[in-house]
Amino acid sequence: MKLIFERSVPGHGTEYLPPCDVEEVALPPHLRRAAPPKLPQLSESEVSRHYTQLSKQVYGVNCGFYPLGSCTMKYNPRIDEEMAALPGFTNIHPLAPGYTTEGCREVLDLAEKLLCPITGMDAMTFQPAAGAHGEFTGVLLIKRYHDARGDHQRTKIIVPDSAHGTNPATAAMCGYQVVNIPSAPNGCVDLDALKAVLGADTAGLMLTNPNTVGIFDENILQITQLVHEAGGLCYYDGANLNAIMGVARPGDMGFDCVHLNLHKTFATPHGGGGPGAGAVGCKAHLARFLPKSALMDGQDDHLQVRSFHGNFLVVVKALTYILTLGREGIPAAARGAVLNANYLMRQIRGFQPAFDRICMHEFVLDLSRFKKETGVSALDVAKSLIDRGMHPPTMYFPMIVHEALMLEPTETESRQTLDEVAQVYGELYDLAHQDPDYMHGAPHNAPIGRPDEVRAARDPVVRQKL
Repeated sequence: MKLIFERSVPGHGTEYLPPCDVEEVALPPHLRRAAPPKLPQLSESEVSRHYTQLSKQVYGVNCGFYPLGSCTMKYNPRIDEEMAALPGFTNIHPLAPGYTTEGCREVLDLAEKLLCPITGMDAMTFQPAAGAHGEFTGVLLIKRYHDARGDHQRTKIIVPDSAHGTNPATAAMCGYQVVNIPSAPNGCVDLDALKAVLGADTAGLMLTNPNTVGIFDENILQITQLVHEAGGLCYYDGANLNAIMGVARPGDMGFDCVHLNLHKTFATPHGGGGPGAGAVGCKAHLARFLPKSALMDGQDDHLQVRSFHGNFLVVVKALTYILTLGREGIPAAARGAVLNANYLMRQIRGFQPAFDRICMHEFVLDLSRFKKETGVSALDVAKSLIDRGMHPPTMYFPMIVHEALMLEPTETESRQTLDEVAQVYGELYDLAHQDPDYMHGAPHNAPIGRPDEVRAARDPVVRQKL
């Protein structure tokens, strides 16, 4: 497919702007371009066709099965988008007087009022712009708490080896030394390993529960108690909250603060559909350290991680989702996610789960033995799924499982879809034993085959040379 610049034809274009009816004011010469920008020149129909063709090469949740593990690529109800598009929300200015923004303030207050009981927290901020930004904010709360008490010797954050990569990165960005602890054979926290690293220098623990391999840690109360007894605080990574929302609460597990991926759990767009939001909640003893907007909250001495109250319209979408599902719908969605994951895990033939036990919202397949038998890797299977019209699951994560495929079917998939998915996996299992070379070359029917992914990551070409 040609780039839009390659489709450009000099002289093509469409102008709809009416003649200027006000006095023109030119920018100072030093702020003006020396030459016009090199923009593509196309008619309206050419632009429309280009982007329509481009959209056909993009795969999303509206196209089919999209089981990225630990990402919760669920269907986003259209009503959420409609509410966020209301003129009263989209046309507001962040610097508008307070009496003109009372409706927006009510949205934020109501979202806090509903999300705090879901998470077991006492207060919440919506400033963080994404999940990783929420992590950063949550660990800053821990840092401020210790600093306010003069407890400056606490310099270490404990992170399990199965954690999301953003966890250790966040701790390091906040100035902490990262202490990595191994997982036990059952995929959960190794209590002996945890006890061995706890001490007077422990600032806190970063953990998600259920964890990255989709297992609810049955020792969670003991884990948080051990950290608290050592003087540390417990931070909850909300990436997997979709499995337990309305059923179990991080606050009841002993966590002091939590970040929420509104785009994962509460049906706001994910990834390219952004922007995102990483709301952060905390217990009462951390509430005074939460970020505040100086303009809307009248605070002079405050932590602020983003302008104003963050990506407000994302909160509108999340609030709409919560109000639509209600008290009964929220836990029903969580139970549906767990049911779908366990059903699919048992329906898939041939491939073995990394941890053969009841999972939560996601599960991990371990293709190590399968690769030894057939020579077909997890990457080969993932690429072959593209030929079958399905988005591949997360590959090679978590790193504690070699040849891993992580699937999260979400509660919005039907049993019919899950049966079709299981059938495809079974067919690929058979194909790997019959014709492994064919799978080595997959995908065969996609716009792009197998790019050099290492080179693409290390030496990306992000702009077109004209």
